[in-house]
Amino acid sequence: MTMKSSSRQIDGITVLDLSGRITLGEGSVILRDTIRDLIGRGQKRILLNLGDVSYIDSSGIGELVSRVAS
Repeated sequence: MTMKSSSRQIDGITVLDLSGRITLGEGSVILRDTIRDLIGRGQKRILLNLGDVSYIDSSGIGELVSRVAS
């Protein structure tokens, strides 16, 4: 299953709803690009909803950590 993302606004917070698998390749690239785009548009308060994520490999975890650290 490919990772999919959508975003919504709630009280000034961008909720990023993710589903599927966050893995090396497409999943981690989608996550990286989506978060970069949100930050580039001035969205600093981002909440990741991982409720529908079925699997995260080590590169997916690395991508999550690198976004928090930047």
